[in-house]
Amino acid sequence: MTQYDKNRLIFFDTTLRDGEQSPGATLNINEKVEIAKQLSALGVDVCEAGFPIASNGDFEAVKRIAQEVGPLLDNRKSGEEMVICGLARAVEGDIRRAYDAVKYAPRHRIHTFLATSDIHLKNKLKITRKQCIEKSVAAVKLIKSLGVNDIEFSPEDAGRSDKDFLVEILTEVIKAGATTLNIPDTVGYLMPEQYGELINYLVTKTPGADTVTWSTHCHNDLGLATANTLAGVRNGARQVEVTINGIGERAGNTALEEIALSTYMHKGFFNVFHHIDTTHIYGISQLVIKRTGMIVQANKAIVGANAFAHESGIHQDGVLKCKETYEIMSPDLVGVPSNLLILGKHSGRNAFRTRLETLLKDNPSYDSKILENDEEFQKLFKNFKKLADSKKKGVTDQDLYALIDDFLNIKKCNEFYILKNIHVTSGTNTIPTATVQLIDLTGNVITDAHIGHGAVHAIFQAINRLVCVNSVLRTYELKAITEGSDALGRVVVRISEQNDQKENSSGNVAILGEMKEKERLGNSSADVYRGEGADNDVLVASAKAYVNAINKLMSAKNVLTQSTQ
Repeated sequence: MTQYDKNRLIFFDTTLRDGEQSPGATLNINEKVEIAKQLSALGVDVCEAGFPIASNGDFEAVKRIAQEVGPLLDNRKSGEEMVICGLARAVEGDIRRAYDAVKYAPRHRIHTFLATSDIHLKNKLKITRKQCIEKSVAAVKLIKSLGVNDIEFSPEDAGRSDKDFLVEILTEVIKAGATTLNIPDTVGYLMPEQYGELINYLVTKTPGADTVTWSTHCHNDLGLATANTLAGVRNGARQVEVTINGIGERAGNTALEEIALSTYMHKGFFNVFHHIDTTHIYGISQLVIKRTGMIVQANKAIVGANAFAHESGIHQDGVLKCKETYEIMSPDLVGVPSNLLILGKHSGRNAFRTRLETLLKDNPSYDSKILENDEEFQKLFKNFKKLADSKKKGVTDQDLYALIDDFLNIKKCNEFYILKNIHVTSGTNTIPTATVQLIDLTGNVITDAHIGHGAVHAIFQAINRLVCVNSVLRTYELKAITEGSDALGRVVVRISEQNDQKENSSGNVAILGEMKEKERLGNSSADVYRGEGADNDVLVASAKAYVNAINKLMSAKNVLTQSTQ
């Protein structure tokens, strides 16, 4: 167990565990590893990588993160590797499974929990308070017997638990070897004053309190997750459990970016410091949005599209004269890319390459090696020129990031099919019809047409018939990259293959309301595939996204076929 400075605020990120429990926020193993690497570069102290007992996919994800991300030291101000943590109920099978996943990391932790509120003890667990203490102590002792010295214990639903019983059980788990005590307001019930008082009461009344780290874990059901967490810090908590963009079950969790900036802007008030590199916040926020499909609202603090926008004439006048009049922090502080017009249709290859190199260097979510292959660079440049010709006001950094994303989406999966062309007829009194041309693996151009309920539906129907896949469209999202009618549009789709043969032979795209439970767990067996596409024409962007998802589906089926031969 590392002894931290008493004024150091430990950031425990649970994006990959609690955050992924958001309905629809499904991540595959590679996406989890990708996000974990960026959490490490961000400076997160502890990464709760998953719930290993939940599924084989979750176990493999935690294990890979422990192996591949655990040893990394790049951009870590603390000079320490990120602790890789696995969640486990106070059950032997859970604990051993978690240990088998996290043990590969140089610094690892097991986080175990058991409900302590009378509501849970009587109605869910059906055990007494005495039995609750016994189970909790046994769990902590088992973890310690495995050679794990970094042990976190959470009394689930602490916000509605009896305070004196909390003191009693926390005293015993400290004796058993717990090193971090996390106090969850599991259902987001408490007010900031109440949560702060609870932390203060436990810190001052629990024997051995000064030998452990006290932690907050707040949910946003009443919109108070950040306020409650900060109240906890003011009252002695020195670890905060957070997620990128505040994603999580129900209304979400405390947002990492809000705590990082609040404590940074008010160092004297909170009397704490942390090792988060705030300039990486925007980049990882966008990565989580892209990978989970969970788009943040425009007025979201720190990372929302309007966070640094000013429309009021008085505000605009003030900012132009002195930014500090209406901006308490600069966009640069959190890594928001500039929307200054950098490139246009007359920009050459050298200017384009130089600007891309700068953007990729400033954003660790991207690998700058994509520019080393001249053939790939030429493809990117061709796409840039096409975009620049269509944008009257020039190409912004946001546009360039979208171009890179679109290029990487194709590169990262096997191209079973390449979109060649689409032609759509649609209107008020016209049956929407789409003609789609794809290039298959043999280089042949295949063509089909289909009608639909709308233009996008018709495109997807035609693609389905061309690739002979009976798919279920689970989500469809469209967002403009920048302002203006000529802005790039980004489309994100999630699909899965329909295997129950309930749909007709034309391969109609079914719309499902909710993810199945196994998909919500976010493991590779969920058979949900995410595709992205960007273009000035949202119909083309939709087709790109759907073909991207189809390629991922086909690639997964190909791997499965090879593994069974």
